[in-house]
Amino acid sequence: MTTPRRRVLRPRPVEPVVDQRQVTRVQRRRAQLTKDRTSLRRWLTRLKRATNTVTDLHQRITRLEAQLSVD
Repeated sequence: MTTPRRRVLRPRPVEPVVDQRQVTRVQRRRAQLTKDRTSLRRWLTRLKRATNTVTDLHQRITRLEAQLSVD
């Protein structure tokens, strides 16, 4: 094996034509995605808080009903 390795010659990729409408659309979608993620994070925080409140109230009601049934 004294022959050197050959380099594979491939044609250079053609640079895509920049479509300004598509670039604008992608930027708008990315901005909307960021906005929606922020909104979702805020709503999930509220939802967690509400879920914890419901759980606490349910436990309290169960405890009070058990205490009233004993008396």
